[in-house]
Formats: sequence, C-alpha cells, structure tokens
Amino acid sequence: MASPNRLIVAVTGLPGSGKSVVARIVAEELGLEVKVMGDVVREETVRRGLEPTPENVERVARMLREELGRAAVAKLLAERLEPGRSYVLDGLRSVEEAEVLARAGWRVFIIGVYAPRKQRLERLMRRRRSGETLWEVLELRDASNIELGVGEALALSDYLIVNTGSLEDLEFEARRAARVAICGGDP
Repeated sequence: MASPNRLIVAVTGLPGSGKSVVARIVAEELGLEVKVMGDVVREETVRRGLEPTPENVERVARMLREELGRAAVAKLLAERLEPGRSYVLDGLRSVEEAEVLARAGWRVFIIGVYAPRKQRLERLMRRRRSGETLWEVLELRDASNIELGVGEALALSDYLIVNTGSLEDLEFEARRAARVAICGGDP
C-alpha cells in the first residue's frame, strides 16, 4: 500500500491537449519533479544506437511494448524512480501504466487533459516543426495514442480538465487538480 508521501500525479491526454503545461504547473504547486514518459523512450532509442527521430522513437516504443507489454514505459520508468519520492508524470499512455506504478508502491492520481481536435491542431501549429503536415501528423499521433490506451486513461482519470479556454483557465484548473491530488477529494 502506498503511503501519502509516495504519490505519482500522472497527466494524460492527446497531443496538443495541454498535458505538459498541466504537468509543469502541478509540479510547481506540489514541489515535485516532472518525469516525461516520452524521455524514457527517447533514452532507450539512443541506448539502442538509433538517432532519436520521431520515427525511430515511435518504432522503439512499439518494440518496447512488444517486448515488455503495454505498460513497458512505466516498467522502465519505475526502475528509475527513487523509492519514497513523489513525482509528476507527463504523458501517461494507459491504465496499465498506472497499475504498474501502483503495484510498485505509489498512490497514482491521474489527471486527464482534454481539448477538441481543432484547438489541439492550432496549438500544434504554433509549435510546428518544419516538414510536418500537421493534420496528417495529428491524425496519426491521435490514432497511435488511442491504440496505446490514452482514451481509457482519460475516461478513468481521477480529475478531468477540459482545456477549451485561456492559458489562465488551464493554469487555474491545474492548480485545483494539484490540490485534489494531495487531499484525495474536493479542493
């Protein structure tokens, strides 16, 4: 059983939903370190001698899940976390990942961040990398994330933020979610 001081606040959502902003704000509010789930895959990509391009990272992520199961990234991350510390995780992809962390002794609180596709596309356009055809990229990334279990993680989240307003609105909701995560109930 996880003690209250062993908390993982896991943030999930589709690309462009605002999950990294939420993770950063929750971490600031709670004084916790952010661990980015995608960094685990990027590090593993490099460890396997590949350049961490989006294509290689996606390929390694799939290989990891074939080798270690659907919760592969959480299994690798759990090995790197310090026992007794609490964290904010940016990029939870499935309920199975949350279950792995819970079995490792953390109390897991999932914050889901939802934003409509049009708004997510607009956000991604602002941070666009050259050469990307954004609508196609978003469709592919959405499909991949949904296949990995993000939809279920969103549906089963402990706190859901609907990110359709301003950045200030999102920051307010993220702070509120942080309070709920700590107290386990209403803020």
